[in-house]
Amino acid sequence: MLEAEVGKLLREKGLTLAVAESCTGGLLGMRLTEVPGSSDYFRGGVIAYSNAVKEAVLGVPRAILEGKGAVSPECARAMAEGVRRVLGADLALAITGIAGPTGGTPEKPVGLVYIALAHPGGVEVERHEFRGSRQGVRWSASEAALALLWRFLGGR
Repeated sequence: MLEAEVGKLLREKGLTLAVAESCTGGLLGMRLTEVPGSSDYFRGGVIAYSNAVKEAVLGVPRAILEGKGAVSPECARAMAEGVRRVLGADLALAITGIAGPTGGTPEKPVGLVYIALAHPGGVEVERHEFRGSRQGVRWSASEAALALLWRFLGGR
């Protein structure tokens, strides 16, 4: 389980983690807390499904939400920075995207997901286009977020 490997690395490095989730609706946080002892490193998460929560709780600027949209690298970056700040974590993951089966456009198709990792040195953002069912897209997004963190922590 990737969540267990990530947890081991976080514990070894003495780092804490927070998450901000939109399209995954808490799936990433659930996976992290399935690991016994995850309270050693997992601070918590914010399920920011609506733009109002992204703005009010995570501090995503309205200009990003109105200009770039909730499904954008800029929004993912702001979500990760916001949850890192709000929950006082060393690291933060954020996921925003379109899980489907509806809601996609030619510019932003169903399955488009942005994942951000905020750390003391900055923020990394990845763009993914997943295929499959709504649940498949959500699972793939959570897996990609864990993989991004695992690579950052030096997983081999």
